[in-house]
Amino acid sequence: QVQLAESGGGSVQAGGSLRLSCTTSMNTLSSYNVAWFRQVPGKEREFVSVINWNGVRSTYADSVKGRFVISRDNGRKTVTLQMDNLKPEDTAVYFCAAGSYFQTLSTRYMYWGQGTQVTVSS
Repeated sequence: QVQLAESGGGSVQAGGSLRLSCTTSMNTLSSYNVAWFRQVPGKEREFVSVINWNGVRSTYADSVKGRFVISRDNGRKTVTLQMDNLKPEDTAVYFCAAGSYFQTLSTRYMYWGQGTQVTVSS
């Protein structure tokens, strides 16, 4: 069982930056691919980015490409999402998820955090 916890959310103005972290107390995080998803009320959970288990491969949703960067430090059991040039449409609850597959589908991920709110005002 992998228990995940997100942190770093908050409120910023458009054009600002936030850095989200996904951490775990479990030693097994390095065995998993880790993704970020986001969700707004009334909409389905949306893929944001994923990084593979050793950090050499990543992919991004078109809507965040060039603005967000995902990275991981397996020694610190942390996956980070650096979000720059934020837009109001980035407002959502952001979740990290761990799974065995390098996928963009939320259903392929086994373990989830509770989420952290990101609010971007215009």
